[in-house]
Amino acid sequence: MKNLTDNFSNLYQPVKTLLIYTKHTEEDTTSVYVESYDISKMGNPINAHPLTVKEMLSLSAIFQSAQEFKTGFLRCRGVMPNKVLYVNPEKAGYAVWYTPPQEVPLFFANTLGIKSGRGKVPAMVWKASREELSVYALKGHRKPVGNTALFYAPFFNVATDGKVCMGTVRINIGQETRLEEFTALWENYFWNSYFSHLMGEFNPVTENIVQLWQQQVATDRVFPCQLLKPTRYTLKNLFL
Repeated sequence: MKNLTDNFSNLYQPVKTLLIYTKHTEEDTTSVYVESYDISKMGNPINAHPLTVKEMLSLSAIFQSAQEFKTGFLRCRGVMPNKVLYVNPEKAGYAVWYTPPQEVPLFFANTLGIKSGRGKVPAMVWKASREELSVYALKGHRKPVGNTALFYAPFFNVATDGKVCMGTVRINIGQETRLEEFTALWENYFWNSYFSHLMGEFNPVTENIVQLWQQQVATDRVFPCQLLKPTRYTLKNLFL
């Protein structure tokens, strides 16, 4: 019979053990003392010492990770939505998803001289944490894969690294927000905010961006993807 104990030992080696002492005080409270032991190569406890601050912090990080796993943040209520590309559900985690070409409401500041209305936009890739959103454009209709090229999102308020300036929009995404609500909230925040300015005067398209959106809102034209400018990123770069 195959020795499973040997296999387990090859994967995990004991390095530390804790001994917890308690005593009741005269005030009817419990006092706790924790003693830490290192484990020798022979598997014996050695070097007994009071639990150090460094050891306590290491334990705290382990327990924190376990607690984060129990939360509902970025976890699905059911089947994983097809548009989701990647999820990191830690407390400071993020999600990456895409949306196909669509018609959406577009709001522009009066200073741009573009009438607000509905217009068609290209397929997009979204990356968001609880506090921050980045967006990129795609060519075509297909769901992207790891080596799919990303293009600059053809909008105002978006920096060259994809990060969106949300201005005065109040972001309210809780620590228990499920994945479905998370993506819907960010899309709603983005499409219902006002586009107002170029970031660093960078024009993300190959023609006048004001004229582009004037035409998109005034007509039923499919977004002209030939006007998109390529970034240096592919989809897999967003998972790092």
